[in-house]
This record gives sequence, structure tokens and C-alpha cells, in this order.
Amino acid sequence: GHLVGGLRLRFINQLPVETTIHWHGIRLPLEMDGVPYVSQLPVKPGEYFDYKFRVPDAGSYWYHPHVSSSEELGRGLVGPLIVEEREPTGFAHERTVSLKSWHVDEVGAFTEFSVLREAAREGTAGRLSTLNGVPQAVIELPAGQITRVRLLNLDNTVTYRLNLPDAEAQIYALDGNPVTPRPFGDEYWLGPGMRICLAIKAPPAGEEISLRNGPVRLGTFRSVANNDAPGQWPPELPANPVAEPDMENAEKINFNFEWVGSMSVNTDNGKPPSLWQINGEAWDITDKTCADRPIAKLKLGKSYIFELKNMTQYQHPIHLHGMSFKVIVSNRRKIIPYFTDTFLLGRNERARIALVADNPGVWMFHCHVIDHMETGLMAAIEVS
Repeated sequence: GHLVGGLRLRFINQLPVETTIHWHGIRLPLEMDGVPYVSQLPVKPGEYFDYKFRVPDAGSYWYHPHVSSSEELGRGLVGPLIVEEREPTGFAHERTVSLKSWHVDEVGAFTEFSVLREAAREGTAGRLSTLNGVPQAVIELPAGQITRVRLLNLDNTVTYRLNLPDAEAQIYALDGNPVTPRPFGDEYWLGPGMRICLAIKAPPAGEEISLRNGPVRLGTFRSVANNDAPGQWPPELPANPVAEPDMENAEKINFNFEWVGSMSVNTDNGKPPSLWQINGEAWDITDKTCADRPIAKLKLGKSYIFELKNMTQYQHPIHLHGMSFKVIVSNRRKIIPYFTDTFLLGRNERARIALVADNPGVWMFHCHVIDHMETGLMAAIEVS
């Protein structure tokens, strides 16, 4: 969906199971955030819930349930949510591309969405990769024109090593927030929940650009003839109204993302095993009171620096609900500081992010590899 300014929607649950809608990346009131037993009760079959909120930021966002996430996201309950700028941006052409792999077998039947041995590693990957639900999709671009291409990773698990061999492409926004335009480069690692907005100059009519995950072709951009004059690169997109952290007076908080010490797990009690933890605490998704024990308490209006330390051999796309944060520095790569809601924390990486705690509530802070989240890698942060 596309919107400007705000959203009002009656969500009617016609599924045989309870669910919610979480609006990934949107800075909104807690009661609209879609987290069961934290911001709302889950919506039962046949019931409805009214979502109504203003949207302060333009950009590429998405929506998904926060109930039985492996299965509900795995079955396709995801979608892009595009918030348009109030003023013209200079882009005459636009495409939205959702990346997702599907847990299906050779005949298209669903397979397991989360396998324990994979949940303890990189996460349970699907076998069929698609763009907008289509394998090996072909997306047309007008020849010679600059097209805004929004790429959204709506996958449960997969981090895409995106590359566009020989393409003329510039990065214009990361995870909904504008950046100073810069060349796309050799590749960009887009973790689950993350988004990137590119400007791509289409080649002459009939030529193609391959969109790849590492060496694997995901789909194709095909240039088609048009009668317009050659396009020009648009100016930088207008910044979103995100508060700048006060670095000099910010309080520092450490977050360690770890394996659980013992890999001996008991699944006989019906609970998912605890494989991952933050600061020694594993989240139990079956415990409706977990959010009553926040891992950190922030003071409204105060600036904070989060020191993130990945003490594992696997990547974790770390997502914060309700607020945007600024990525400052990493010990593994050069960072051009930018605002985001999801940061791909690499194996054994240490990174520093900063934010203003400007949205009161209890906000989820978790890995967006869904079966990591469901086996412990989630916490609550309270702003009051």
C-alpha cells in the first residue's frame, strides 16, 4: 500500500488462528504496534481491530504479524508499506520489489518453517526465492530513465548479498531513511526486515540488468523503449524528522547477543527451546509477562548509546520497535552514520548505535531472523 501522512484501517481476522499486524519501522504509539500482550491483545478469529496512527516519516516500510511469526510470515502474511513524500522528489518512475524465499517442496506444499538445528545456526531458509512472489521475475524499466527501485527483504531468515553487475545505480535511502546519494558498489547485504532504496539508470531498450544474491540470479530488470528525454539523477531525498542524539551527554548501555550456554534443550513441555539470549536473558515467547521485565529502562527525552556486541558466529539483523536509531561505528567495517530501525550485526561484530528515547512505551528489541527471535533473541526496552 501507498500512503501519505497517516493510516486508518479496520483489520478483520478471517484466519482460523489469532494474529496481529506490526508496522515494521513506523514510529507510532505503542497501542498501534501490533505486539500481543504488550501493545494489544491478539485478534482472535472473526474479531477485528482498528489501527489508526499518523506516520511521521516517508520511506519504505512493511507489515507482518507478531504472532506465531515463523508460520504466519512463512505463509506469506507480509507486504510492503510505502510512505510517500509530501513534495515531489524528482523521480518520475518507481518500482517496489519484495524479496522472499518460500518453505515449499517440489510440488509447492509448505515444509517446516523452523527446524531446530537450523534455528541454532543461521535460521531455517526457504528453497524458492521470489521477487514480488514470482520466481525469476522480470521487471520492466523505461530505457534511459532513472527509476526509483525500492528493495524490501520480507524473508524470515535469508540475508541477501545484493549485487547488480554493470548497472548504473545509486543508494538514496536505507531502511526508510534518506542518505546522501552514493554509488551502490559491488554488493549490499540486506538482512531480514531491511530495505534499500536505489536509483537505477536503465540501459538502452532490450538490455537487461541482473539482480543477484551473491552469484545466484534472483530476477531481471529489462529495459523497454520509451519516448521520454533521458532522465537526470534526482537530488537527495528530504530527511525524516528524526531527533539527533546528544552524543556528549548520552548514557551508554551494553547489549550482548549470545548463544545460550547449554545446547541441551527440552522440547517435551511444548515450549520452544531457548537457543539465544541478550545479556544472559532468553525471551520466552509463550510467557505473556516477559515484557513486564524490560532489559533496559530509558528516560523519555534522554539520549542513549547502545553498545551492541555479537558474541556468536552468525549474523543478526537487530530491529527496534517504536523508534529510529543512528548507526555510528563498527569494529568490522566503515560506517557512514545513518538512521535506521534494523541493523545487520555481523558475526563477532561490535557496533555502536545512538538514539533519543522519544516514544513512551515498552518496545521490542530483537533479531529479525524469525526462528532466532522465537528461540530467545528478543527483549523489551521501556521508555518512561
